[in-house]
Amino acid sequence: MSDKSITIKNSDEIQLMLDSNQIVAEVLKKLETVVEPGITTWELDKVAEDMCLKRGAVPAFKGYRGFPGSLCVSINEEVVHGIPSHKRKLKKGDILSVDFGVRLKGYYGDSAITLPVGRIDNVSHKLLKVTEESLYKGIEQVQEGNRVSDISAAVQQHVEANGFSVVRQFVGHGIGSALHEGPEIPNFVQNEASPRLQVGMVLAIEPMVNVGTHKVKILKDGWTVITADNKRSAHFEHSVAVTDNGPLILSSRENITS
Repeated sequence: MSDKSITIKNSDEIQLMLDSNQIVAEVLKKLETVVEPGITTWELDKVAEDMCLKRGAVPAFKGYRGFPGSLCVSINEEVVHGIPSHKRKLKKGDILSVDFGVRLKGYYGDSAITLPVGRIDNVSHKLLKVTEESLYKGIEQVQEGNRVSDISAAVQQHVEANGFSVVRQFVGHGIGSALHEGPEIPNFVQNEASPRLQVGMVLAIEPMVNVGTHKVKILKDGWTVITADNKRSAHFEHSVAVTDNGPLILSSRENITS
């Protein structure tokens, strides 16, 4: 993704991206209500795709670099990019990361949440809480003139202060008329200088947080990323515009009624 250029959006383009991201938000809000023990990850994929198509949008991930599903569904030690399956059923105590994107009128929306399946253990509960908190810590840094590294630092500091680790092999990204644009948005601080934030940039900020090691590996399916030590991982993501008034969370679920 590092070779992708950074694009600045005008107010009309930001509005189009708000529209696409609100479809994503609606889908994720719906998934919160249908995730339960016994449902298959393929059924969740179908719910997401059907809602997306009914609203005149196209699933962003389906066929992207050959990905077979509309929804990324990652369970427990799976970090990201889990493939929907007819055979895979959710079990009580699982945690499920769902990542969804759409394209509407040429512009993309992208967001992710991690959900409990029934009652979960205390460590998993803390993992979800800290990961979501770290996302909002990062979003607070979306101010004109700040650097991408200010977002990275805010995420990393909160995660590590709570005893967890941030994934380093996968990062957030710019988003617009392409699903992945510049800049890359790591969830950890790198040594080199990072780009300054400008009004009109839109960023997909997405902490991926592990209970144990930050190291990951990719399964033989070529997609599913798991933690190297098989401990649990959580993933939260919002698409956020840089505005004169600070961050605008395009994929906010606050005004969605399920």
